[in-house]
Parts: sequence; C-alpha cells; structure tokens
Amino acid sequence: MPAVGGSEIERVFREEYGRAVAVLVRAFGDIDLAEEAVQDSFAVAVERWPSTGLPPSPAGWIITTARNRAIDRFRREASREDRHAQAALLLESRNEPVEGGPVRDDVLRLIFTCCHPALAASAQVALTLRLLGGLTTTEIARAFLVPEATMAQRLVRAKGKIRDAKIPYRVPGESELPSRLRAVLSVVYLIFNEGYSASSGDRLVRDDLCAEAIRLGRLLADLMPDEPEVMGLLALMLLTDSRRAARTGADGALVLLADQDRAAWDRGLIAEGQAIVRECLRRNRPGPYQIQAAINAVHSDAGTAAGTDWKQIVVLYDQLLVLAPNPVVALNRAVAVAEVHGPEAAIALLEGLDLEDYYLFHAVRADLLVRLGRGVEAVAAYERAISLTTNATERAFLERGVARAAES
Repeated sequence: MPAVGGSEIERVFREEYGRAVAVLVRAFGDIDLAEEAVQDSFAVAVERWPSTGLPPSPAGWIITTARNRAIDRFRREASREDRHAQAALLLESRNEPVEGGPVRDDVLRLIFTCCHPALAASAQVALTLRLLGGLTTTEIARAFLVPEATMAQRLVRAKGKIRDAKIPYRVPGESELPSRLRAVLSVVYLIFNEGYSASSGDRLVRDDLCAEAIRLGRLLADLMPDEPEVMGLLALMLLTDSRRAARTGADGALVLLADQDRAAWDRGLIAEGQAIVRECLRRNRPGPYQIQAAINAVHSDAGTAAGTDWKQIVVLYDQLLVLAPNPVVALNRAVAVAEVHGPEAAIALLEGLDLEDYYLFHAVRADLLVRLGRGVEAVAAYERAISLTTNATERAFLERGVARAAES
C-alpha cells in the first residue's frame, strides 16, 4: 500500500467534507450530528490511512464511517421509548447508497436549508460556507471582517434556529425560491472566491472549491434557467475561472492579470461565459452578477493587456455601483479608473472607503503610490497589506512589492 501523508488526507477533507455533511444531514436530519460524525470519520482516517493506504473510494469510506459513528451515537443516546423509531431510521440509513445521484441534490438541499429566510442574512451565507465549503470559523470570520468569536456565535445560533424551527431539508417550491435566491447566489460566489483566491494556506488557488462552485452554479441554472442573475453568476464564474491556469507561474508565484499568458486562458470557458452574457444582455434585466460577468467578458475579449477596453469597464463599474453600492466595488472601479485617467485620479477615489481591514485595499493603494513615485508611503501600504494577509502566495507577492516600492 502506498503511504498516505497528511497533505493527501487534507485534500480529501477539502474535496469531500461538504458533500459528506450533506449526505449525513439527509440521513439523520441533524446538522450538528452530521458535522461531528464527518469530523470523527476524518480523525479515524488520520489514524488509519497512513498504514492502510488510501481506500479505493475515499468519499465512500468517509461517508460510511461517519454514518456508522452517528448510528453508534444514536444507540447510546436513544431512550427506550424512541428505540423503535430510531431502529427504523438506522435500517433505512444503512441501506442507502453512499455515493451517486443523490449527492448533488443533497448539496443543493443543504444550501437552501441554510438560506431559509427565518435565518439572519449574515448567518445564512456563513453557515453554508462552514458546512459545504469546509471553511473554518476563522476563515469565514476573515471573509466577513468580523471577530472569530462573533462568527462562532452566529453559526451556533443559525444551527439552533434550523433545529428548533424544524426548517425542512429540501429544495423549496417555485414560489419560495425568490426569497432565498440572493443568499444562495452569495454562498456559491463566496465558495468560488475562496477557491480562486484562498484566504489562507500555501496555495493561491483551491481547485476543488472552484469546481464545486461552478458545479453548483450549473445546477442552479438547470433549476432556474429563466433567472438572469443565476445565469449571470454562472457566466461570471466561468469567465473568471478561464484564467485560473495563468494566475501562477511555474514557480507558483502570483501573476497579475496584466502579466498573464493569455494563451493559457481556457477558450472553451470563455466562449461559454460570453454566450451567457450575450443572452443576459438580450433579456435586459441587469443585476450585479450579470454586470460583473460583462466586465470579465471585456477582459476576455482583449488579446493583450494593452488592448483592454478600460473605458467600457469603467462604465460597467458605474452601473454596478448603482445596483450594488459598496466599498469593494468602489475599490475595483478605482483600479479601472487608474488605467483610463491615471493613478492620481484613482488614489483620490480611495479616500473615505471603509476598508482599513481589507488587505487588497492597501495593496491597490500601494501599487498606485508606486506609480506616483511615492515610495515611502507605498512601503507602508504594502506592509499593512502583508499584516492582513494569511495566504503564503499573496504574502510573497506583496513582499516583492515592498522591495519594488523601496526602489521607487
């Protein structure tokens, strides 16, 4: 048997955790139990796999082991009065397949359960990222720019609300979809973003999360093909993902959009994404995801960085700010303005943005300051960005920026 290292087990955890939790929630109807059982099964894997080797189906092994752990707990805790009911549940659970068709539906059901309107909006997205994205509480807190303790409380309250309110574990009917759609789309997009730019760790990109988000986007598109924002999100992810292979060099270092090898972009994903954008334009029901997809379509149209239609991108960001006014959009617009009107005009736009704890704000500001020849200020901005960064690849890129700024 080939040896199984910790990195291989971590890979399986990242790829299979969410689906395993979804299957266990379907089987037992209890989110806490499902999470604990899946975590226990991975703890067993850490003990056994280094000596026994990777099983033929790691996902099936994890789900089966987690299910057996949950069943053992049920047996220990069940009262005499409910033993018959539990026995029926256990029998049904043991006979269900651990892989195959139901898995995709399980994931989608769990997303809609977590995005029930009875839950606070901030908790809806955070809980789904925890259960399906496999993100830690620390990672989610960082994404929401809140303390870890605050996020932990939100997650506990959300799971308690689902249990106490007996929120059903299912894809809602057509009449219920609109009230949950916004949160569902946010969840899928945040899973994709965590995959495309991992908030921590040694790797810049987590391929498993990118693939899972796009898979979920396709499922939503099949479920709601007439909803423009669903299609817009799918197009946005496809167009963004088309550049994934070019985002790092042979040495693993981050490569900015302007410096990427555009021959490495996935032309199939670009063609599919652009076709969806054109269909969205024909429908003429614009929304934030559609506009972001259109921005990425403009980037994908350019054969070279110099050939990018930045004026069109600024116009699209103007529209996006009307529909989704927030400081991150304003920051991205400033980057586009710098290409049209220069760094001085762009840096003026950064004043007053409430993004002091967002590393990209300081990274963008540092780059603009370098272009203006204000090296001392740029070094300070880069150092602030580094202090807020926990991804090793991004940190290395920013450290190179410090050296460049010191020379300017």
